[in-house]
Amino acid sequence: MATRRPEWTAITVTRNSSADLRRYWSNVSLRGLRWIVVDNASSDDSVSLARSLGAEVISLPSNVGFSHANNRGFAEVNSEFVAFINPDVTMTNAGLAELGTVLREQDALLAPQLINPDGSFQPNGRGLPFLADKIANRKVKLPGAKPELYTPVLGKGIQHVDWITGAVVAARSETFAKLGRWNEKFFLYYEDQELSLRAWEQGISVAVDTTVQWVHGWKRETSGFKFTPWRREIASLTRFSLMYPRLLFPFRRDKVRLGKRAQS
Repeated sequence: MATRRPEWTAITVTRNSSADLRRYWSNVSLRGLRWIVVDNASSDDSVSLARSLGAEVISLPSNVGFSHANNRGFAEVNSEFVAFINPDVTMTNAGLAELGTVLREQDALLAPQLINPDGSFQPNGRGLPFLADKIANRKVKLPGAKPELYTPVLGKGIQHVDWITGAVVAARSETFAKLGRWNEKFFLYYEDQELSLRAWEQGISVAVDTTVQWVHGWKRETSGFKFTPWRREIASLTRFSLMYPRLLFPFRRDKVRLGKRAQS
């Protein structure tokens, strides 16, 4: 008997993520869902744990980065929809069904509203990433910064935003293929911003469905002073700034246009 084609494929990139998998995925139902875990050469038991939880695992011999690993997983997708979901996110089948309903109605990159384990909201739907606003969001106020535009308070229902964080990104598989997949020039950091801005430029909407709420553990590695995360973030920031130099100048906000976003 032929296996029924899954409606959804979830792709999760792991790197020494067994603690997160155990906490956030142990009670997730995979009914009607194909789950692909792409492991970036973990030294813990991420691979064996993911398999025990029902995932198909692609075990890579080295750490190729978030974007490359996501694309490696997407190469195996044959479902109508795909969702890239971090190991520290707890997804629900009801939430996937709601996202699918929205994605059948519009060509979009879509995210649920992410919440912290204590139930408070996370700003995973954001405004244009002007450098001054991003720095102000880290509590360093610069001239021209408007952090309230960078982390807006969203209303109810489907809320269009300039970009969604990479913790959860969902789309029709054909939409994601048309978009060009994740930009592998970004090893880690800024790949979600680049993907979202590229989507708007190609006429693909970017939105948060606030009626779907998923818990996200959210550990920001660059909140401390570890060398490797900061080196990677600075490298990605430099690359992103070269692609979008107009986002370096907050005094020219009215000059920035992002295709379909300018009319939304």
